[in-house]
Amino acid sequence: MDIVFVVLLAVVAIVLLTFVLGSFFTVSTAEVAVVTRFGKFLRVAEPGLNWKVPYIDTVAGIVSLRVNQINLTMETKTKDNVFVTIPLSVQNRVRPEKVVDAFYKLSSPAQQIQSYVEQVILGHVPGMTLDEVFASQSSIALAVKKELDADMAEFGYEIVNVLVTDIVPDAKVKSAMNDINAAQREQVAANARGEAEKILVVKKAEAEAESKALQGQGIANQRKAIIEGLQTSVEQFQKAVEGATAKEVMQLVLVTQYFDTLKSIGESDKTNTLFLSHSPGAVKEVSDQILESMLVAERSKY
Repeated sequence: MDIVFVVLLAVVAIVLLTFVLGSFFTVSTAEVAVVTRFGKFLRVAEPGLNWKVPYIDTVAGIVSLRVNQINLTMETKTKDNVFVTIPLSVQNRVRPEKVVDAFYKLSSPAQQIQSYVEQVILGHVPGMTLDEVFASQSSIALAVKKELDADMAEFGYEIVNVLVTDIVPDAKVKSAMNDINAAQREQVAANARGEAEKILVVKKAEAEAESKALQGQGIANQRKAIIEGLQTSVEQFQKAVEGATAKEVMQLVLVTQYFDTLKSIGESDKTNTLFLSHSPGAVKEVSDQILESMLVAERSKY
């Protein structure tokens, strides 16, 4: 009898221990537990240590309250018949006050969200051109978030954010777009090079014209100075020698300059062979031309 009593006592102790240990369970932070009784929803257990009736109450599942991200890829056609692939990221979480709806109403939330996103994308993108789609990434994401949040609220989900991460057109279209962009940039560069060359040509022509004008002015001033110097020499010679005419003085000056020039040429070591008209008529012809120039310069003063 003692042995039977001990065995029964041990069995009762084990049952009681199992009963006690099975009555408590823990829930992690940012999670809640759905507790059922005989398969029927009973309550939502908050994070921490919780109690349930052993063998009667059951933890049906754990629902996370963290933000979850679902990555989707949508393919559609634009208004100008270009097929594009649109990667999206949908950030969602369960509303704490609607845990029961989120747990029981949807068997696959990710697939449900994908279906709603496809519906919104197909309702917006086909009415836009490819350029408009590229320019409206933020507005597309906003439209998806607005409609998706309204639809998923019924099932206990909150759409935190929707991100359109890229717009990927067909490879051939993308290559053609790059070619168009490159051609446009090359056209701009060619126009810039043409304008630069035009400016250089204009500036060069202006510089040459200014240089020639200054060169002509310098030659004119040089000749004027020579004539004025000769005129001064003639006037001083006439004052020193009475009765001498300007023509005689000029001939004397030219003869003197002529022989000085021949002397200077002969004394130079680097002088090549020169053929000069060495006759009185040639000297007289030169003096007549210079005298005439002096008279023209004198008349131009008046």
